[in-house]
Amino acid sequence: VQLQASGGGLVQAGGSLRLSCAASGGTFRLYTPGWFRLAPGKERELVAAISYRDRTTYYSDSAKGRFTISRDNAKNMVYLQMNSLKPEDTGVYSCATSGRSRARNSYEFDYWGQGTQVTVSS
Repeated sequence: VQLQASGGGLVQAGGSLRLSCAASGGTFRLYTPGWFRLAPGKERELVAAISYRDRTTYYSDSAKGRFTISRDNAKNMVYLQMNSLKPEDTGVYSCATSGRSRARNSYEFDYWGQGTQVTVSS
């Protein structure tokens, strides 16, 4: 499975960005995609994921209420809508896929795309 993330950029605090991830080379509907963030000086963190089985979503505490993950199986796409962005949301966002319905840890994700930089200025 190949993953291509896009949509990052520089935005002011309070603004919004929509990240997209295009998947190819696999049966996308059978994978749980997730978005990870790697911030300077911090460990990689799962920000959001959406189950392939029933579309149950997971959000980190920092993302709850502001971010929305969605998927379009017909287009092999997964999206992350990020609203009310804060400087602490800054980091490299990567999409990844897992064959596990409730994958939450990075080791459970098998395929990774390159990251897209998100920078939120104060």
